[in-house]
This record gives sequence, structure tokens and C-alpha cells, in this order.
Amino acid sequence: MAAKIKLGFVPTRRSVFSAPDALKYRDLTAQRLTELGIDFVDIKDINSEGLLFADEDVAKIAAKFRREGVDGIILAHENFGTEYVCARLAKELNLPVLLWGPRDERPLPDGRRLRDSQCGLFATGKVLRRFQVKFTYLSNCRLTDPLFERGVREFMAVCNIVRTFRHTRILQMGPRPFDFWTTMCNEGELLEKFNIQLSPVPLSEVVLRARRIMEQHGAGDELKFLQDNTVVKISPPHLEAVAALARSMKELIDKYGCNAGAIQCWTALQDELGIMPCAANAILNDMGIPIVCETDIHGAITALIAEAAVMNETRSFFADWTVRHPDNENGELLQHCGPWPVSVAKEKPELTCPIAFKDEGSLSAEAKHSDKLTLMRFDGDNGEYSMLLGNARSVEGPHILGTYMWVEVENLNRLEYKIVTGPYIHHCVGVYGDVVPVVYEACKYLGITPDLYDPIEDQVKAHLYGD
Repeated sequence: MAAKIKLGFVPTRRSVFSAPDALKYRDLTAQRLTELGIDFVDIKDINSEGLLFADEDVAKIAAKFRREGVDGIILAHENFGTEYVCARLAKELNLPVLLWGPRDERPLPDGRRLRDSQCGLFATGKVLRRFQVKFTYLSNCRLTDPLFERGVREFMAVCNIVRTFRHTRILQMGPRPFDFWTTMCNEGELLEKFNIQLSPVPLSEVVLRARRIMEQHGAGDELKFLQDNTVVKISPPHLEAVAALARSMKELIDKYGCNAGAIQCWTALQDELGIMPCAANAILNDMGIPIVCETDIHGAITALIAEAAVMNETRSFFADWTVRHPDNENGELLQHCGPWPVSVAKEKPELTCPIAFKDEGSLSAEAKHSDKLTLMRFDGDNGEYSMLLGNARSVEGPHILGTYMWVEVENLNRLEYKIVTGPYIHHCVGVYGDVVPVVYEACKYLGITPDLYDPIEDQVKAHLYGD
């Protein structure tokens, strides 16, 4: 289900310029947002003009927006704008801010100008910095320009990332596997820096619940999903165990109020249930609840960001960087044992054994091809966190087991160097589409450093400012 974002619409003016024209553009902006299907809350009931220009209205607007549950605000400079009240409101709300004003018209024949929106944007940008308020700038354009629609929609995706990140709680099912020192994380630091919460449960809690579900034949929906959407090549008892594990994880996600999970996928689970959890992970991944392997908490955070960037309309896939393409110098294999959502598969996946294990319960399928992919990885160590980020395209390559995709990047040597020298590991998350500018912009609100693996920062900034 696509994410729903609600914006707070804050048209603003300054008294020295035309108040009637500010009212006119307030209405024109609201009309355009309505035409675009944007869900927004206005401030027409705050004062007689429905414009922000007086300090006494800041608290009233903030209270209304909190009641309405807005996810970000648009500071629309309809003639010039009152920069200090805009900054006070933005500081009070601590939400993503879109700074924009409609392009000014030609001066009147007598030389007068009714509006001065661009100058007001310059002023507010500076004062927002003084208040240490992060903001997104949408170029001074006309309401009918394609840039306006693109800018507002991309800002909504930024709001979705910020909302998701600030309300993240991850179900940690068991400690990391002993051999995977790469997936260790600092739980206290994640909470202190980002308010990211973990809900750790022992693997036994997951297993015991799954066994009860099997005894009661309580995973009918999950069983039907596997039967309808995969080519089943595992035994009936193991098929039921996979379905029960998926139901167990979903129930624990709900019990502990989580929006993602990370599981210790081997080897204790195989001793207890005799299956790999990959296909069970895939079921939840198709629900839009990312479940990642090897108790990779940072991987779960990455998956949430990736799906928020595409407004939760498509699913992400959690992958290993594994081996170089045998024929393509910039080709790389993205693969994992079999946890990718069925919805990304090129054809009906097989439910079988993974490439490196004898236990049943993983999917095997190549992912759909695309010329536009975004690959990313949130990670950190030594107190610093960043987001590895860039583009790729899928290419043809040899058939392998598991869920996989061969991709090509601009310069694999450069990417490889970044991953090895850190702070990243062998895991990444992929999503269909180019959301690099959106994630890059969101990083400023998240307090993490965007780290582009190709030298495209100038291009990303050009996209953001409207070129």
C-alpha cells in the first residue's frame, strides 16, 4: 500500500508588498496542490487572511498541525514572506520543510512590483540556518512548471523517509551469528543518536510460537501464498514449517510494535525447525515488512529507508555483494539465499534448498530486470554513520541458485574500494527506480552523511535545484 503523506501548507507574506496578491497566490497554490491530489492542511482558520505574518499565530499553527498529524510543511512565500516567523514555526515543529515561492511577474508599467518572492526566499533560507533548521529548497518556479509537481512529490518522499526513520523499531530475533562480526551494531548509540529502537527476543520465542502455530494449523494464509506463488519443491512438513515461521514473525512484529525485523537465520534455527527462514522472510517482505538475514540491524534500517523512498509502492530486496561478473568488468552479482519478495521475481520462484545449505526453505529466482536501480547501505562505526548510495542497471549473467540479480555499475573498482574501506559491509538493499536524489536529500534530516559511490554529487544537486 502506498504511503500517505499529509503536508502543512503555510502561505506567508510581508506587509510592504501587495496583500491582495499574496491572497491571490495563496489560493492559486492551494488550488494547484488540490489538482495534484496532495493531502494538505491549510491555515485559513488561524487569521482572517489565512497567511503567516504575525508572531502570535505561530503557536496556533503548530498546535493545529500537530492535531492534524502533518508530516512536513511548505513555507510558500506568496509575496515576500516573513522570515523570522517561518523559522520559529519550523523550529517548533521539527519536521521536514519545503521552502518555495511562486516566480515573480514582470514589473508593472510604472515600475512597481507587487511581489518579491525570490528575495523573501533568500531571507528565509538564511534565518532557517540561524535557527539550525534543516530545509529542502524548491526552485523559484511557476505553479504550472513540471518542476513544481516533481519537487512537491519528491519532498513527500523525503517526508516519508524521515517519518519512517524516526519511528523505527526493529524486532531482533536472536543475536547475530557468531561468525558474522560484520553485522554487529551499537544498540545504545542507535537509540541515542536516532531514536531507533530494538526489540530483542530470543530465537526460542520465535520457534515456540511457530510450533504452536503448526500444531493448530494456524498459518493457512501463508501456506496458500506459498502454494499459489511459488513452485514448491520441499516436503509438506517443511512447507508448513515455513508458513508457520512467517506467521510467528508477523505476530511478534505486531506484539512488539515493530516495522521491520532481523533474524539469526543459521544455524540454531535449522536445529530447531529443520528449515531455512528465507522463504518465510520473503512472505513478510512482500507484505512491506522488511525482514533481513544474519541479524543485520543496519540492513533492516536500510530496507525501511529504501521502501519509504519509493513511497512504499514497491518492495526492496536485501542482497549480498558477492562476486564479479565473469564477462563484464563493471558487473557484480547481487544475491542471497532466497529471502527476496516474490513480487520482484522475473518468473515464479522455486521453493527449494539454498545454495550453501542442505536445509529446505529458500526461494530461487532471478529478479526482474531494470535500467534504473538504486542500491544503498546505511552503516556506521566509531560513532559515525553514513549512507552508501548510487545507481545500477541489471544485466544478463549466468544462472545461479537463490534470489539474485546481475548488475552493472559505472566503476566497480571504485565501488569495491568504498565497501572494503568502510564503514560498509557485504550487504546492501536494492530498489527499483532512481531515488538517489530523494535519499540524498533525506540524509540531511536523518543526521547521516550521504556517500555517493559514483562522482555524481553535482548531478544530484542539479536535480534538486531544478536543472
